[in-house]
Amino acid sequence: MQTALTDLERRLLNDYQHGFPLSPAPYADIARELEVSESAVLEALARLQETGALSRVGAVLRPNTVGVSTLAAMAVPPERLESVAELVNGYAEVNHNYEREHRLNLWFVATAAEATRLQSVLDEIGARSGIEVLAFPLLEDYHIDLGFELRWT
Repeated sequence: MQTALTDLERRLLNDYQHGFPLSPAPYADIARELEVSESAVLEALARLQETGALSRVGAVLRPNTVGVSTLAAMAVPPERLESVAELVNGYAEVNHNYEREHRLNLWFVATAAEATRLQSVLDEIGARSGIEVLAFPLLEDYHIDLGFELRWT
């Protein structure tokens, strides 16, 4: 069941994909900009996470500048896609995942402080799911703007 977003939730989702305040109190800064309380901002973000509209709040850094990362893919039987995606999302090292129309139909980005931990996570996902995890390390860096203008009807 989808619930309607409040104006504050819409603003948080749309307006802070870029330019998130880098300060000791970023949520207080956002609250001042939006003319609400800091607790209202924190409560709205918590609701967005609870409903699945928001998976995380955090920086996006150039790959492999802090720790290590890889793009990974799995060939998941369609009837298991949702449960395997949920398993993958259960790891703090996984930033996001998405379905593709291909034999390798579940893709995700995983990061860790060290290569050994990253490999351990990939191995564990493979063992727990029973499906091989293929890692595609970064060969060439491309900057992709991950912000999206959100519109509501």
